[in-house]
Amino acid sequence: MPAVIEAPVEMIEAIADLRFPSKTDQLLQSLMDRNTEGKLTLGEREKLEGLVELNQTIALVRAKALQVLGRKPSADR
Repeated sequence: MPAVIEAPVEMIEAIADLRFPSKTDQLLQSLMDRNTEGKLTLGEREKLEGLVELNQTIALVRAKALQVLGRKPSADR
């Protein structure tokens, strides 16, 4: 049986609002564009893979927080 952990609503809302900083988001987009063009170096490819993995993890954590809050993700983010 899973344990139930209580957390303040403000904490769950902060988790639901997690995003990459603008500069990191721009880097991710740039690396994805360069990947599409086939122009990534090995180092850039490793950075892209790490950022994509982190982005997916954040998305999963945010989705769970939104579920707890009874909210759906907004289309603009």
